[in-house]
Amino acid sequence: MNARATAFALTASIAILAAGPAPADDAFAKDLMATIALQGKPCDKVVDARRNGDSDYTATCKDGHRYHVYVNAQGRVVVDKL
Repeated sequence: MNARATAFALTASIAILAAGPAPADDAFAKDLMATIALQGKPCDKVVDARRNGDSDYTATCKDGHRYHVYVNAQGRVVVDKL
């Protein structure tokens, strides 16, 4: 890769990181909300979701509740209140 392309890629990466977390997209937010509801936890709408790792997320609901949603070693979905 030439120097101009490298500089562009670096600048684009920094701009994306500086912009901060993006709001959760609708389909993904609805999936997380359904997962949280199926575990019996209150969540009216997911407004922010961060990926922590493979099948591991932190979800923030509109009502202020925050949850850690992940798959445990036995393959079960777990929702822990933060």
